[in-house]
Amino acid sequence: MLFDLPDHDTLYRALLERDARYDGQAYVCVSSTGIFCRLTCPARKPLSENCTFRATIGACIEAGFRPCKRCHPMQAAAAGDPTIKGLLDALDERPDRRWSERHVAEMGYDLSTVRRSFKRHFGMTFLEIARQRRLREGFETLADGGKVVTAQHEAGFDSPSAFRAAFARILGCAPGDLSRDGLLRASWIKTPLGDMIAVASQTHLHLLEFVDRKALPGELQRLRAGAKGSIGLGRTEPVEQAAAELGDFFAGHSAAFGTPLHQEGSAFAREVWSELRAIPAGQTRSYGQIAQAIGKPLSVRAVARANGANTIALLVPCHRVIGADGALTGYGGGLWRKQRLLEIERQYRAERRDMAMEAGEAKAPATGSAL
Repeated sequence: MLFDLPDHDTLYRALLERDARYDGQAYVCVSSTGIFCRLTCPARKPLSENCTFRATIGACIEAGFRPCKRCHPMQAAAAGDPTIKGLLDALDERPDRRWSERHVAEMGYDLSTVRRSFKRHFGMTFLEIARQRRLREGFETLADGGKVVTAQHEAGFDSPSAFRAAFARILGCAPGDLSRDGLLRASWIKTPLGDMIAVASQTHLHLLEFVDRKALPGELQRLRAGAKGSIGLGRTEPVEQAAAELGDFFAGHSAAFGTPLHQEGSAFAREVWSELRAIPAGQTRSYGQIAQAIGKPLSVRAVARANGANTIALLVPCHRVIGADGALTGYGGGLWRKQRLLEIERQYRAERRDMAMEAGEAKAPATGSAL
C-alpha cells in the first residue's frame, strides 16, 4: 500500500487549508456534485458530510465520480495551471530570449499571479527557470570543448562576470575551474521534471541532482575536495547509462535502474540508501518503516538525516519516503517533483498488479472435465 489514509477530520482540515502536503496522495469525492478534486482545489469548499476521501484517482473513478475541471486531478498539478502551461510553452518556443517581466506582462499575465504560481509549484520564478534554461546552453557548449566566452554568448549573458556568477551558483565554482581531463566529469541531463547535474567517474555515478537543489553547490564542493579538485566536463559511460534509464523511466517503459553508483557516507547512511533502493516503484515507506527494516527502530531521526543526505536523486529513490500520516515530507528537489514522481510511479505499480493477476490466471486450474 502507498499509505493508510488519515482520518476524515484530518483530511477535511487539509482540504479547507489547501494543504499541499497531501496533493496527489489523497483526493476528495463530493457527493453533492459527483466530482472528485485535489485537496488543493481552489473551488468553494463542500460540507464535511458531503466528502469522502480516497487514496487514488482510480478509486474515485470506480466510485462513479468525475474529475474536477478546476483543479484537473488527472494531470500533474503544475500542468493544470493555465498560467504555468502558457509560459512554459512560450519558453519552449523561445528558449534563447532573455525573458523579463516586460515580456510576461505583454503576454497579458499578471506578474504577481505568475510569481505565486511558479513559486508554489516549482520553488522558483518563471524568470529563474528561463535563466536556468539559457545557462544549460552555455554548459553544453563548454562540455563540447567550446571557449568560456562562446559559452557565455550561447547562454545569452552580455557580461562575463554575470555568466561566471550564474555558473558558480549552480556548480559552486567558475567555469574556468573545470577541466576536460578531470577524474570526475560533470554533465547536464534533461528530464521532463527539470534539468539535472550528473557527476561520474569512468566506472561509477557519484552525484545526480536537480540543478535548482539548494544543497547542490555544497555537494559538488565536497566531491571536488574528495577528487583533489579534479572535476571536469563531459559524459562518461555511467552518465550515458543513467540518462538512458531516466528516459525509459519517464517514458513509462521501465522503473529499473542498474547504473553503478558510488556514494560516500557512513555505514549507517549506506544501509539506509540500500533500503531506499529496495522500495518498489509505486510504493512508499515512512522513516519509521525504514528504521524497522534496517533493524534500528529507534533511529527514525537518523534515517531522516541519511535520507536528506542522499546525493543521487531518483536512482536512490528518497522521494518514496513520506510522513507516517501519508503527507508528503521535505524533498530537496521540491515537493512538486516528489508528488509528480509518485504519480508517475503508480503506473508501474498498476502494471505489476496486472501482471500478477495474469500470472495467477495462467496458473489457475481449469474447471470442469475434459470430454
